[in-house]
Amino acid sequence: MSRRTVEASLENPARAAAPAFTLRAPSTEDGAAIWELVRRCKPLDENSCYAYLLLCEHFSGTSVVAEKDGEIAGFVSAYIPPRKSDIVFVWQVAVDDSARGMGLAGAMLENVIGRPACAGVRYMETTVSPGNVASETLFRKFAARRGAACDEKTLFTRSHFGSAAHEDEVLFRIGPLIGNGESGTRKRQGQHFEGEP
Repeated sequence: MSRRTVEASLENPARAAAPAFTLRAPSTEDGAAIWELVRRCKPLDENSCYAYLLLCEHFSGTSVVAEKDGEIAGFVSAYIPPRKSDIVFVWQVAVDDSARGMGLAGAMLENVIGRPACAGVRYMETTVSPGNVASETLFRKFAARRGAACDEKTLFTRSHFGSAAHEDEVLFRIGPLIGNGESGTRKRQGQHFEGEP
């Protein structure tokens, strides 16, 4: 497994001193720890532990965990929707309180888009509730770093959720991701991350 170090920004000493994380594909052994992480990361929807075991089993090629000293500090669940091989859909992004403000979420998104399973991907999609400013900022910054458009439209309204009290879900469509798959732009599993890229 190849490793690559993403150097911390020298312009920001706080980030230069950020702890190192290993970004890798999740395994079923990570399922329970991922479930616990997501439960701590409000306002993310809590799913069953079984759901995270299935994500690790079925979508490890498009999902990522961030690990430090044997502990999971971050997780991105993503998948390529059926009949849409040019899209990777990001379902959840979770970062532990202890790892926030270091650019870890953005690094995990870059890790996902750089996976061999995403070689044909030209768009990243996700949904964000209007009150989730951190997620809105994360995906808009990802689009800006990639020089890609970020189109937004409501995908699911409150009425879609029936009696469940749930905000609208706004679809963010980022792309086209020019250069995805070209030499020099690929990231690999087992990437080592220090600070913000």
